[in-house]
Amino acid sequence: MFVNSDIKTKAITYWLLTIYLLLIFMIAIGGLTRLTDSGLSITQWELFKGILPPINSNEWNIYFEKYKKIPEFIYLNSDISLNEFKFIFYWEYFHRLLGRIIGLVCIIPLIYFFFKFRNKNISMYKYTAIFFLVCLQGTVGWYMVESGLVDRVDVSHYRLATHLSLAFVILSLTLWYIFENLQIKCFHNKISSSLVLSIFILIFLQIILGAFLAGLDGGLIYNTWPDMNGDFLPNDSNANLIFSLEAFSTPSIVQFIHRNIAYVLMLLVFYFNYVYIKSRLPIKPLLIFDLAICFQIILGVVTLLSGAKIIYASLHQIGSILVVSSFLLILYKNFKTNLPLSG
Repeated sequence: MFVNSDIKTKAITYWLLTIYLLLIFMIAIGGLTRLTDSGLSITQWELFKGILPPINSNEWNIYFEKYKKIPEFIYLNSDISLNEFKFIFYWEYFHRLLGRIIGLVCIIPLIYFFFKFRNKNISMYKYTAIFFLVCLQGTVGWYMVESGLVDRVDVSHYRLATHLSLAFVILSLTLWYIFENLQIKCFHNKISSSLVLSIFILIFLQIILGAFLAGLDGGLIYNTWPDMNGDFLPNDSNANLIFSLEAFSTPSIVQFIHRNIAYVLMLLVFYFNYVYIKSRLPIKPLLIFDLAICFQIILGVVTLLSGAKIIYASLHQIGSILVVSSFLLILYKNFKTNLPLSG
């Protein structure tokens, strides 16, 4: 329900909600594209030419021949058939197509609203950030794909993490503006800013580490819990690596860090619950967040024990959207007057 019945506020809010839902779908499709190893099936950016998929056997063969020239085909998929290639092609194609749709959904209403409300007391400039970030995301996406076309059989996990992190930044900014337009009420009592921000930072750090893990195929090893094949530390790496930059390129170490930050985050969330309840704040936002993070923790364990099966790994990534979104509501209600995100 809208607190402000002004139709122009409703129109902008509906627009932002549409972008937000499309972003959720985009992150889910992107995750499946990665999990099905489909991201390198289209070896050129083709910003405009690639709007339509191949429509005849000649066009399919052109795309297939280009794919045959990259390391992924040469070293991993040399026995792939044209029909199998079509399967991975369509995952990447729909991922790129949805990106184009999001770009259009961002820019066309933005231009309309800018001229429609230019003389009204509405700041439209802040919404341009969403469009420019979406454009940047497309560039980062190609930058990521490019890393797997020459000397690697897969994309750089650093670029993959950058791509995913930026998606969550866009998602968070969009949701923040939705809260503004819905005029969500702030908490009457404030929670410690260091506590709330620490949890939010750890959530984002877990998303980055999860992207590292996906890019390194780190979910395919040490598929036991709570131990790592019977040990606390992974036994295939030097423990000293944890304190070096090489750790972030070592699958077992990344998994170890990802596990243990989850434990730290869980302890902080327990303490946060205590502080929140003690402050006598509305219980609904906390319950939503608690359910989201419990769901995410369970999915993380199940994904690990299953050897990163696609269904569980995909749900685990979608779960991170629920965690970020639910905690962002708490962040907004607690810090709306203090954070410089509103325009």
